[in-house]
Amino acid sequence: MKFGKSREHREFAAISRRSALGLRLAAVPILGMAVGGDPDAGCATATSASAAAEDAQAIATDAYVFGYPLVLMDVTRENGAPPNRFQHGDPPTPENKQVVRLNLDTLYSQAWLDVRAEPMILRVPEMEPGGYWLMQIMDAWTNTVHDPSSVDPQVKPGTVPFTYAVTAAGWSGDLPEGVTRLAVPTGTAWLIGRLQFDGAADVDRARELQRQLELVPLSKWVKNPNAANGDPGAHPARAADPAAIVAEMDGPTFFARMGEVMAVNPPAPADADAMRRFATIGITPGGSPEGIPSDVLNAAVDDAKKRIPNYRNPYAEDVNGWTFDPSLGAYGTHYDVRAIVAMKGLGANLAKDAIYPTVDAIADDDGVPRRFRIRFAPGQLPPVDAFWSLTAYDADSHLVDNPAGIYSIGHHTPVVPGADGSVELVVQHADPGASVPQGNWLPIPATGAFSLTLRLYAPKHEAVDGAWQMPKLEQVG
Repeated sequence: MKFGKSREHREFAAISRRSALGLRLAAVPILGMAVGGDPDAGCATATSASAAAEDAQAIATDAYVFGYPLVLMDVTRENGAPPNRFQHGDPPTPENKQVVRLNLDTLYSQAWLDVRAEPMILRVPEMEPGGYWLMQIMDAWTNTVHDPSSVDPQVKPGTVPFTYAVTAAGWSGDLPEGVTRLAVPTGTAWLIGRLQFDGAADVDRARELQRQLELVPLSKWVKNPNAANGDPGAHPARAADPAAIVAEMDGPTFFARMGEVMAVNPPAPADADAMRRFATIGITPGGSPEGIPSDVLNAAVDDAKKRIPNYRNPYAEDVNGWTFDPSLGAYGTHYDVRAIVAMKGLGANLAKDAIYPTVDAIADDDGVPRRFRIRFAPGQLPPVDAFWSLTAYDADSHLVDNPAGIYSIGHHTPVVPGADGSVELVVQHADPGASVPQGNWLPIPATGAFSLTLRLYAPKHEAVDGAWQMPKLEQVG
């Protein structure tokens, strides 16, 4: 691979023996020959420098993939509400660009938690039977570490309101009776609360439940359990698109930010091998690349930004063109999977809480809109213990703006079966007319790439293990 000929890069070509040692020990014999007076010393030095540059770029590319979810989370936090305060969301619209692949089934109540000083008490009010709620807690690396919900509140029976203490991993204090500890491995965490709402007429009820959610420091709550009688919610710092902000970062900016955030939210012990490799070019908690030209770092960023969206998840299942990964939400050392999920669906849940079979397609044929259908056989609608929905997204994973104002089907407006009990969904840009029942048409863009995501909330086992299969997206015109 060729690089530009900036002065900084030319200086890097004269890399010192000490720097080469830091990059890769394999470079040492070549440089040793040059120092010993070999007649081809100049050629050997240039060769080793070129190899070191290639190696540094490869390491930086892997480091970007590794750190992308962390940096994206931090930029999202920076543009959110003040720490340890709920931000209650309204039903999302196409104008909402802060989070990709929004759902239209639940109202979000999110909070960025900083538990370095002390635990935060989270209280969830009692809700009516059958009402779905989920309090997903993600660490700074996008792993879902806790998920109390209406299906599994994770408290002793009869404990109402549901009371939790979100603590740092090393916190060793005592908690009052009836409080469930939820430890997180990083100093900051993202709490994404989801409360079911059943259409526009149900929004006021759901908003009242949002206001009953409580978040208060442990020390304050111990002194007065009524210290937080609900939270009216805070406003976000600014309207922004965090993914776009990260995408615009050049190499030096990104890696400096990554090192800064890792100082607060250290990598997991399982990441030790990767971190030792990244440290050879200065990427450490609190650090930034040392002696690496900007154009090498920028080239690494460009490589990684191409690699992430094109990654094909080997753990994903492909059934009739619909893909989903039952291991989403907890990534371990599967860094490419973690990165692409953060890029395309930041905030993904564990499979036991929700799964998201997704299909990608093209909406047109040389500018002529295509028409698609999905047909469920009788009795074969998505199997769930809560509910399901189907949502369309544009090429940037945002809701598809359309004159009809239809962004999702299956939940707010039930689908209508035919005379034989089957259900046919119409997926196309143009209004299909009165012959298609309300709730059976999902608009897509007129042209370009789009995707559909089926959300199954509290999916039954047959949906997760593959015994039930989502029907194929069929092109009919």
